[in-house]
Amino acid sequence: QVQLVESGGGSVQAGGSLRLSCAASGTWSCMGWFRQVPGKEREAVGRIAIFARNTDTYYADSVKGRFTISHDNAKSTAYLQMNSLKPEDTAMYYCAANRAPCSSAPAGYDYWGQGTQVTVSS
Repeated sequence: QVQLVESGGGSVQAGGSLRLSCAASGTWSCMGWFRQVPGKEREAVGRIAIFARNTDTYYADSVKGRFTISHDNAKSTAYLQMNSLKPEDTAMYYCAANRAPCSSAPAGYDYWGQGTQVTVSS
C-alpha cells in the first residue's frame, strides 16, 4: 500500500527554519510539496524530479532562494528545508508523489501525505 508520511512541522518565529520530511513507500519519478491555508486553493511550493542520474527542482517564486527540496534515494524520503520563514508561509504543507513527469498542479499527483502544519509568528 502506498504511503506518504510527513513530519517536521511546527511553530517558529519569523526568520527561523524548519525541515519537513516525507517518507514515501515505493519508487517515484516526481515528488512535490504543496501548501494550503483555509479558504484558499492548494498551491505549489516546489517539486523534485527523480531520475537515474540527474535530479532537477522547481520552486514557486514566493519561496525561491529560501526553500530547498532534496531527496534521499536510499531512504525514499523527500525533504523541504525552509529558511528565512515569513508569517505568510503559515499553512498546512503536503507532500505528493507520482510516477509521471513532474507537474506543478495538484491534479498531477496521485498520492498525498496527511499534511503537517507550519505556523510562523511575527
